[in-house]
Amino acid sequence: MLGTILAGTLAAASLVAPPVAIPAGAQDAADAKGPVGRASGLPIPRFLSLKADKVNVRSGPTRDHAVAWVFTRAGLPVEVTAEFETWRRIRDSDGSEGWVYHSMLSSRRTALVSPWLKGEPTTLYASADKTSGVRARLEPGVLGKVEHCDGKWCRFFDNGFDGYVEQERLWGVYPGEKID
Repeated sequence: MLGTILAGTLAAASLVAPPVAIPAGAQDAADAKGPVGRASGLPIPRFLSLKADKVNVRSGPTRDHAVAWVFTRAGLPVEVTAEFETWRRIRDSDGSEGWVYHSMLSSRRTALVSPWLKGEPTTLYASADKTSGVRARLEPGVLGKVEHCDGKWCRFFDNGFDGYVEQERLWGVYPGEKID
């Protein structure tokens, strides 16, 4: 039975920005040819997810800086764009940037289904092939876990759905990025 998965309410993002084009493999620290964070030694930029249901985003990299807004949903993907000691500057799918304490971030990979395509569902396939069966049609903004991306397709799943999505339709993985 073909179903449609609807996006839940996202408290801190309007989800309209297109994905940022980053070179393939930006997540792989061993092969990183670009900049790395001085604090972590990991590539900049890179995707992570929010660890908690309440994450303060500050205007600067200390507790003395004002809270600019608060995320209220664990698991949302964010892009780390800079580091300062134990603080990470992040960007959300809306393009908003701020600073969060490093322990509020998780290395668990998650993604949002094409948040820039308002009203246009994305197909979830049974396998990494457009000729395979259709499992569901995912509405823009659906949040899920990402496992194994081959540069073109990602396994994308959560409670109620499991299948493969074209990688270019996800915000939370880079175009061409490979994840094992």
